Amino acid sequence: MRLCITGGGTGGHLVIAEALAQAAVKDGHEVIFIGSTSGQDRKYFQSKTLFSDVYFLETTGVVNKQGINKLNALWRVFKAFIQSRKILKQHKIEAVYSVGGFSAAPASFAAISKLIPLFIHEQNAVEGRLNSLLKPFAKRFISAYDENSPIKGYPVKEGYFTSSRVRKELKTIIFLGGSNGAKAINDLALAVCKELDGLGIDIIHQTGEKDFERVKKGYEELGVDVELYAFTNELQALMSRADLAVSRAGASTLWELCANGLPAFFIPFPHAASDHQYHNARFIVENRLGWCERESAGLESKLLLILKEKLSAKSEALFEHSNRDVAAKMIKDVAEVINA
Repeated sequence: MRLCITGGGTGGHLVIAEALAQAAVKDGHEVIFIGSTSGQDRKYFQSKTLFSDVYFLETTGVVNKQGINKLNALWRVFKAFIQSRKILKQHKIEAVYSVGGFSAAPASFAAISKLIPLFIHEQNAVEGRLNSLLKPFAKRFISAYDENSPIKGYPVKEGYFTSSRVRKELKTIIFLGGSNGAKAINDLALAVCKELDGLGIDIIHQTGEKDFERVKKGYEELGVDVELYAFTNELQALMSRADLAVSRAGASTLWELCANGLPAFFIPFPHAASDHQYHNARFIVENRLGWCERESAGLESKLLLILKEKLSAKSEALFEHSNRDVAAKMIKDVAEVINA
């Protein structure tokens, strides 16, 4: 099978693209990637040997643009759509898998225009606007939050499963500020670190590059030793060592925590599109898998209360909601559909 994976803009979309590509290549399929020069697409995949070819087209987001800027963005999408049609023809692509984000628009519309089967993965609890628009034209629409999804679960790298364990005792806490940092989470960590230190709880903290120096100085002034990172590619190993996480609620991080059996206190990014991080985290809370609070005063007292809770029940329940081999199932489903 000759498959095109498209989408991106943010790391969450690209993690899914990588998981799908790995599964497809493992099954002997040829895979290309079509993304954008904007966002993080090129950073993720320009040097990847996973794909036989990668293409980065000049597109930007459209939704938040106004006036002439919106027209310019639409014009770029149209030009990229024409380019995508040529790329799909050149590689004799048999199916296109969209992982969402503005980068997915040109190749997805190109697939529809050429009657190439389109498959969509929605990463968030709230459907993205592009995915909602494309959904009626898709052969499959996969979502971990949708009870009617033909495939249940979220594509997560195998390492999060292999390093998973049931958390029974709180010895280490990890604060995840994300690649760009999260001031609310960083401030919370500084506010409770003395008490955590007094309880003998080790702290791992990923601050984001912009806030690293401020947070580092804060810990030094408080006299608390922590394992501190501005950014790291070793989150999988760090998560596996932790017993509780404090994190934003981006979909990829959320489901990686689930796969690892790591209970989390989610503090959603308040300005996320359609408030999707809050709805992602609500799914976890409603299934009694973790905790969630909006950014507000009093986060310290809420976290300190969580420290007293039994972790093992939450940790064990997480395994029931994280299905293994989801990416492989999605790729096999594509092959079955196009060969039917």
